[in-house]
Amino acid sequence: MLRRATAAVRAVSGSALPLPSTPGFAGRPAPVRSARSIIKGFVLMVSIVASHAFAQDAGPAPADGVYDLLVGTYTGGGSEGLYVYRFDTKTGEATRVSAAQTVNPSYLVVSRDRRFVYVVNELPGDNGPATQRGGISAFRFDAASGQLSFLNKVSSDGNDPCYLSLSPDGKYLLGANYSVAADPGGSFAVFPLRADGQVGASVLTVHHEGGGPVKGRQDNSHVHSTVFSPDGRYLFAQDLGADRLYSYRYTPDGSRGLFGPTDSRYTQEKAGTGPRHLVFGVDGKHAYLTSELNATVSTFEYHDGKLAPVQTLSLTEPGFKGAVGAAAIHLSPDGRFLYASNRGDANEIVIFSVDPGNGRLKKIGHQSSLGKSPREFAIDPTGNWLIVGNQNSDTVYVFRRDQQTGLLEANPKRFDIGSPVDFKLVSPS
Repeated sequence: MLRRATAAVRAVSGSALPLPSTPGFAGRPAPVRSARSIIKGFVLMVSIVASHAFAQDAGPAPADGVYDLLVGTYTGGGSEGLYVYRFDTKTGEATRVSAAQTVNPSYLVVSRDRRFVYVVNELPGDNGPATQRGGISAFRFDAASGQLSFLNKVSSDGNDPCYLSLSPDGKYLLGANYSVAADPGGSFAVFPLRADGQVGASVLTVHHEGGGPVKGRQDNSHVHSTVFSPDGRYLFAQDLGADRLYSYRYTPDGSRGLFGPTDSRYTQEKAGTGPRHLVFGVDGKHAYLTSELNATVSTFEYHDGKLAPVQTLSLTEPGFKGAVGAAAIHLSPDGRFLYASNRGDANEIVIFSVDPGNGRLKKIGHQSSLGKSPREFAIDPTGNWLIVGNQNSDTVYVFRRDQQTGLLEANPKRFDIGSPVDFKLVSPS
């Protein structure tokens, strides 16, 4: 059984950063040179664009309101791998179109031109051999027909890859390796993307060291997500094992290496909280973080590569004593509301309003996911629907969303799929 199925923990009451390393360069004191030598010839210019530019872009709104819905799953049970559905934003109905067989595509991203899909192959999992590396698979995607065609697969350069993100210029794919095994430990890897959509072997792997006080969950580094800042100049790597948000400069012109640590190197979180996923607000001045182990959402002020904490709120109500496991975090398209999933015994979506003046959050509601272990979810581009998968119940529920109040209505639509995890919407137009 994969770690995602057993990720929940009991609720708790509320330095030098290792430099980038690559095979053959471990321990060298000049990581910038190492990165430059590896990416020789890859001299790129970054286009600095507005906030939210690096979030998943669904593309132009289709005239009939029907999008492609891609669903990533775990394949240990009844799932084939990666699925494509037609999702009607007028009715909330989903109709299966196609599927592509691939192992444990538990997280996925779509290229900005919507021609390619990249997925993790999350291996080895809790019971697999520590020597086994996970994978990154590339697919050609025909959005008009909803068909996927396998292109290639490379090593993730680590264990248990669980997150993917695209660089601001679309030239690189970054993968977060959670790593159940202490050796090789948590890391993120950088993969060049070819013009034909294939993913190349990693050109840089950055390992973290250290851990936290929660036995069995923080025995070593666990990189859970890699998120670019709104200005495209910085990368934040959330390390659940070390309770840190590591920060790196992105300099694709080679002047300082591809990625190098910032002067501050990391933002330290409270011991035992387990930072997981980060999302930036629509104003580009605030960021929001889920911490898995204590089930909280934190608000940060953001400026020039630095995160300053200003607020932390619990996902659970006072007196809750069950198991928790904070997971995904997403904003509504208009940025007025924020949603976070909480697993364990809570199994719900928690809803917050966002103060447009100072970015602070106010908890306004809870909605049961109607199943077990709601890890990821998505809000459709119209803002009318929230789609959540219950990984351990093999169900997906589509909740109608009130855009004025932010709340989710009862009596959602349902469809069944084995171990659903991740969701992305793409315009077929």
